[in-house]
Amino acid sequence: MPRLSPFRIELSREERAELERRTAKYTSPYFEVVRAKIILFACEGVQNKQIAQRLSLPFQIVCRWRKRFFYERLAGLEERPRRGRPRLFSLADRHGS
Repeated sequence: MPRLSPFRIELSREERAELERRTAKYTSPYFEVVRAKIILFACEGVQNKQIAQRLSLPFQIVCRWRKRFFYERLAGLEERPRRGRPRLFSLADRHGS
């Protein structure tokens, strides 16, 4: 019997619209699209294992983003500072801004 996630996702109209916008926007970074798809599948009742298979992701990654969204909503899907050595250049430098 498959184990159900304790992090049941229910979206407000605004959250759903934002997530759908992220998945449809051609210029969205890949990580944004994938995270939005994880949450959209989760709110449809799809289990983590199935989401991982559909998106070709490790099961643990799906669990992480579902849990973060459950506790932090859209803000939980944003990038966070990473540990380790800081970047030697900013993304603005890379794009010529």
